[in-house]
Formats: sequence, structure tokens, C-alpha cells
Amino acid sequence: MSVVEAVCISEKKGMVKKEVPEINLEENWGITGDAHAGIWHRQVSLLAGESIDTVKKKLPHLKHGVFAENIVTRGLDLMTLAVGDRLVINDQVELEVTQIGKKCHNDGCAIKKATGDCIMPKEGIFTKVIRGGVVKADLPIKIERNADVTKVV
Repeated sequence: MSVVEAVCISEKKGMVKKEVPEINLEENWGITGDAHAGIWHRQVSLLAGESIDTVKKKLPHLKHGVFAENIVTRGLDLMTLAVGDRLVINDQVELEVTQIGKKCHNDGCAIKKATGDCIMPKEGIFTKVIRGGVVKADLPIKIERNADVTKVV
């Protein structure tokens, strides 16, 4: 089963996100109290716990939020997602994938400098909130694939 492993926010841009007990997602806005909330395409970021585990082999002290992820998933292959796919959390909250990966700031974060690589540019998933609600650890997540496939004639 795919679940939320952790949720994180930062009140100011440029600050490491901190793990919190729960987050409130607002439709077409993002996470209440998170510095990256707003009317744009990267309202909520996700990263797989399995990807974080790989980096923890080199840096075991890492805590959730260090990659600027809002939601850490477990048991969900985020790398199979495409722009337009949707994630439904606890049959309530709905997120639409808007971007896969992003360029690191300042030619790389502290993790890239320490390990030679960073997972967020390749494995980070960015979404906008379609339907809001409260999200916390252990809630189930399911994928709804984008059914809007354009046929080439």
C-alpha cells in the first residue's frame, strides 16, 4: 500500500522544511503556512521515501524536509508519474502533477556538494492542489492516470 510517510513545511523561502504532524492543503493555493504556497504550478512538492533512503546511506543524519519536500511518500513509484496525473490522498485530497524535477539553486544544494548528486532535480514531483484537506503520515495515496490523452491523426 502507498502511504504518506511525512509532511513538511517552511515558513520562509530558503529555509529547510521541518517535519510537522499535519498540513492543510488549500485548493489552488498549496499548504497553509508554507512559504511556497500561491497561485502557481509548484504548490506542493513530493519525494519518495525510498529515494531519501538511498541518500541516507551516505548521509544517515538526514531528516525529512532537507530536500525541500512537502510530502514524503512510501510505496509509490513517483518516477512513473507524468504531468497531468493525479494523486489522491485518503480519498479526499487531490493533487495534479505539474512538473517533474527542478534545477537546484546556486549550482547545487548542500547535499549535492556532500554526495556529488541530489535527487530532487530528477525525482522531485511538483503539484497543484485540485481538492484540499488535511494530510498527515500514514494516510493512503493512490494514482489516477491522466485520461486526457491526445490522439495524433
